[in-house]
Amino acid sequence: MQVKEIDSSTLKKRLDAGEDIVLLDIRSDAEVQQGVLPHAEHLAMHLIPLKLQDFPKDKDIILYCRSGARSYHACAFLEQQGVGNAYNLRGGIIDWARNGYEITSP
Repeated sequence: MQVKEIDSSTLKKRLDAGEDIVLLDIRSDAEVQQGVLPHAEHLAMHLIPLKLQDFPKDKDIILYCRSGARSYHACAFLEQQGVGNAYNLRGGIIDWARNGYEITSP
């Protein structure tokens, strides 16, 4: 199984273009308090199985965590559950910040 991924610069371009995507921060509550990507929704990783029915089918879902490892596994899980429109943000919020992109308060 191949997990779909997106890099920070591609995500930034898509957000700047106003694309209708779902951006999910799957980090812990404590991590989220340190800052989030603009327009991100918080959904702690352990809640993903409980919220499967809420995932939209008609738009891309970008998941991110701190480094991209947890969100990679979450995307693999979603793919196994038949959610084919989930993408992992490669490098997570660390890579996003390393590129100098905006991080906002939750």
